[in-house]
This record gives sequence, C-alpha cells and structure tokens, in this order.
Amino acid sequence: MATRRVKPSLYVSVDVEADGPIPGPYSMLSFGAAVAGVQDRDGFSAADPEKLTFYRELRPISAEFVPEALAVSGLDRGRLREEGAEPAVALAEFAGWVREVAAGAQPVMCGYPASYDWMFLYWYLIRFTGASPFGHSGCLDMKTLYAAKARLPLRAVAKGAMPPELLSRRRHTHHALDDAIEQAELFAHLMAWPGDAR
Repeated sequence: MATRRVKPSLYVSVDVEADGPIPGPYSMLSFGAAVAGVQDRDGFSAADPEKLTFYRELRPISAEFVPEALAVSGLDRGRLREEGAEPAVALAEFAGWVREVAAGAQPVMCGYPASYDWMFLYWYLIRFTGASPFGHSGCLDMKTLYAAKARLPLRAVAKGAMPPELLSRRRHTHHALDDAIEQAELFAHLMAWPGDAR
C-alpha cells in the first residue's frame, strides 16, 4: 500500500487586539504573529519564537468601539486613525509573510484561545485580501489542546491552573507581538507535554 505524503504543518501563534467583540462593527487595532514550530511525521520541532515575527497596527475601520475593550490594549484610536496601516496593505503583507515562512509546509494559526483571534484575523483576511493563507479552517486552539491532553472539560481550563512548566516565563502584556511570542512558547510546551497519564 502506498504511503500518503503528508505536508508538514507550520504553526504560527497569532494574537489580536481589537476594540470590540466582533469584526465589522468593530476594528482589529493590532496583531502580532510568531512562528512556533513545525510538525511532520517525525514529530514537533519548536522554533525560536522571536526569530520569525510579524506585527502591524491598523487604522480603525469604523467609528464604533467598546471603551473597556480598547482599554485592554492601551492603543490610541486617534493615533491609529492617523498612523495605522491600511488594513488591505497590512493583511496583504501578512499573507505574503505567512506564505514565505511556511514554504513547503501548510500554515496553521494557533492561539489561546483561538476563537476570538481567528474570528478577527480570518474576517480581515477575507474582507481585505479575498483569501486566507490558512484556508478556511487552518487554526488550532491551545485551550482545547490542553483540555484534551489534561483530560479536562474545556470550561475547566485556565492558564492559572496549568502545570507551571507548561507556561511561558514571559509576561502577558496585551501587546499583540509580545503575546504572540508568549503563546508560541506555551504551544511548544503543550506539543511536547505527554499529558495527564491517568
């Protein structure tokens, strides 16, 4: 029987800072990405998360925002209206960067949790470039990965309850690139962790 050739997966940790709960009415104000590692038939190899990174701050796409959401990132919408990158330009640059770093592999976005960041990233990619380098489902949720390995219900999972050796030693700053790098380390630790042996 012929062995099916499986392309490696290149995991890209992504963090998004936005000014509301959903894209469209609200804006993605910044996003950061860091290559976390690659997985092939032989297993997962972690990357230096500071080596291959991407970061952009974006011009808001609407006048609406939730003050509490904006306060989390500390970003200034007024400054971003003047200095932020046009979303179409920034997302095209990002898609090109993903294709470059993933040459020979299939890119997979990973996040903790991925749902919020993927929702904004995918919406922006489709809206402003017409396509996603991750396809329509190329994302992996680290929270779910941990829940499965720890044999816990998903809603029982919190970073603070994880074994300390899994966590990154970096601070979670709510700067999108800092947090993408922090999450890339968490992802590498999760991929190496054998899980709960119960």
